Amino acid sequence: MFTPVDPLYEERIRQSFARQGAMRLIGAQLTRVEAGAADITLPYRADLTQQHGYLHAGILSTIVDTAGGYAGYTLFPADSSVQTVEYKLNLLAPGEGEFFVAEGRVAKPGRTLCIVQGEVYAHVGDRRTLCALMQQTLIVLHGRPDDATRRN
Repeated sequence: MFTPVDPLYEERIRQSFARQGAMRLIGAQLTRVEAGAADITLPYRADLTQQHGYLHAGILSTIVDTAGGYAGYTLFPADSSVQTVEYKLNLLAPGEGEFFVAEGRVAKPGRTLCIVQGEVYAHVGDRRTLCALMQQTLIVLHGRPDDATRRN
């Protein structure tokens, strides 16, 4: 559906994700990278829950924001980086599952702004439940490559 301007986008995304200390801290994995799409998978962990034992909304938000950011970033130039400008999250069901998958999908790419939609699913056995919906705006930071030495 989308044609990336950087043929090496997947390698760039995976290298960037590997530098994300927050994703490492919570145990999230980048499980899909395609033009205009990225998925992040997170196993259930009791230390990431709120008082009722559900995955904390802040954790759901973290993985879908990151999945959306990387979905958009797949379509950005190699000499750019990505930042979230804003996002809205609707929580639809408790974060109750064996693992969670955040799916980011580009709705409308642009030269400066990119609109992304995200969903988080809780998985239990063969059942998956939609627990969060996100709409996100990303900014393309032209001429500011994503690397380990730069602080945005």
